[in-house]
Amino acid sequence: MNPKGHAALVTGGGSGLGAATAAALIKAGAKVALLDVNENAMKEVAAKIGALAVKCDVSDADAAAKAVTEARAKHGAARILVNCAGIGPAKRIVGRDGPMPLADFERVIKINLIGSFNMLRLMAADAAQLDPLEDGERGVIVSTASVAAYDGQIGQAAYAASKGGVVSLTLPAARELAQSGIRVNAIAPGIFLTPMLMGLPEEVRQGLAASVPFPKVLGDPDQYAALVLHIVENRYLNGEVIRLDGALRMAPK
Repeated sequence: MNPKGHAALVTGGGSGLGAATAAALIKAGAKVALLDVNENAMKEVAAKIGALAVKCDVSDADAAAKAVTEARAKHGAARILVNCAGIGPAKRIVGRDGPMPLADFERVIKINLIGSFNMLRLMAADAAQLDPLEDGERGVIVSTASVAAYDGQIGQAAYAASKGGVVSLTLPAARELAQSGIRVNAIAPGIFLTPMLMGLPEEVRQGLAASVPFPKVLGDPDQYAALVLHIVENRYLNGEVIRLDGALRMAPK
């Protein structure tokens, strides 16, 4: 699909991978709505790139439905959805203070996995009603998994489980939504230079970059955005999870 002129939803669009993806879609001619709980950051990005800012908790059914309705009223039903909203707190299953609080595990699953599914179902219901484009395509969804889905480290049980769920969701969703002409893919990023990593000391960031086989640098959000654009434009990519990690395979810790 050529994104030019089409409506797009980007969750987590207030920073990092989401902000870079939104900017790339705007540059490609799409009409982009940023959906984020961080209203200030989202509005700053939206003003900079010319996007619509819509406050949204992706894990809340009513809030997400309201946000999609608001974006639809401005841009029309979305043909493109990029799920970038997510959290990645590190906590051991059993730590010094005892077992991980169940609420901590639930929160990660709710935002990363349930939030991705929530947005997928809402966008797909809208896109299925649109007129078909070339090859019968009506929409494309790109979710964000992680290499942690495959090589989760100690302290990443909740995060790895949530991203593993995103990986496992991709193929059945692609198979089901094929009848509506909606493609579903996911990207599994490695270590990217996002706001979370920017807060680490320079020597720590250098150490992380050195662990990547090649190139020995942290991923740039623009590289993620470039892959999103390729997935959107390449109509034969469907039901796939693509690792974007410089051949990184993470150690246990």
